[in-house]
Amino acid sequence: MRIALIGYGKMGKTIEEIAIQRGHEIVARITTLNPIDTLDFNEVDVAIEFTAPHFAVQHIEACIEHHTPVVVGTTAWNAQLDYVKELVASNEGSLLYASNFSIGVNMFFDINKRLAKLMSAYNSYSVVLEETHHTEKLDSPSGTAVSLANDIMLSNPSISSWVHEDETIPETKAGQLGVVSYRKPNVPGTHKITYSSDIDTIELTHTAHSRNGFALGAVIAAEWLFGKKGIFTMQDVIKFEE
Repeated sequence: MRIALIGYGKMGKTIEEIAIQRGHEIVARITTLNPIDTLDFNEVDVAIEFTAPHFAVQHIEACIEHHTPVVVGTTAWNAQLDYVKELVASNEGSLLYASNFSIGVNMFFDINKRLAKLMSAYNSYSVVLEETHHTEKLDSPSGTAVSLANDIMLSNPSISSWVHEDETIPETKAGQLGVVSYRKPNVPGTHKITYSSDIDTIELTHTAHSRNGFALGAVIAAEWLFGKKGIFTMQDVIKFEE
C-alpha cells in the first residue's frame, strides 16, 4: 500500500520503519512544515495519523473529504466523535480510531472488561487504575487509561464514575474508581489495575517495552481498513470470542 504519515515524530518514524518492513511505501510525511493541504491524496491508499488532539479532527476531515481511509492514533479528541461519525457516514468514508493499537493492549482491554464483570459481585474490593508514561506525553490520563476506566464502569454497575489525579492516587467515594497518572523520562507506557480487599490483592498489568507494538498495530489496522467503508476501532480488527 501507499501510506501517508500524518505526523512524523517518534511514533511516525517507527511506523515508517515497520510499514516498509511489511512491504508498504511511504509516499508522504505530513508535519507542521509540510501541512496536510500539500498532500496529493491521489497518491495515497491509506493515511495513518499520530499528531496532537487539536490537529486530529482537521486531518480526519481532509482524509474523509478526499475519500482516503485514515487510521487515527491521536487521543483526547473524542469530544468531537459524534461529529466525526456523521462526517464519515455522510461521505461514505473509512476511519479506524483507537486509544491504543498494541495487540497486547487490546487483549488487555478484553481481560479488563471480563475481570471487572467478575468483580462486580464482590463489593469488598476497591479498585485503582494507574498509568505511567514518558514526560513528553500530552494527555493525562492517557487515552488507554480512559478506555480502561470507561470499560470498568460499563462492566461493573457498582462503579458509576472515575476521578483522576496526577502523581497521587485520588480520594474516592463509594462507587468511584481512582485513576492516577505518573510521568517519567523514557517510559513507553504501563497500565495497572488493582483490586484490593482486606483478604487479598489482584493486579492486572500491561507494560510496553518499546513503541514497536503500537506502531505494528497501527500498520496492521491500516492493512485491515483498506477497501472497507465505515467507522471502526481496533476491537473490530482483533475479534475476541466470548
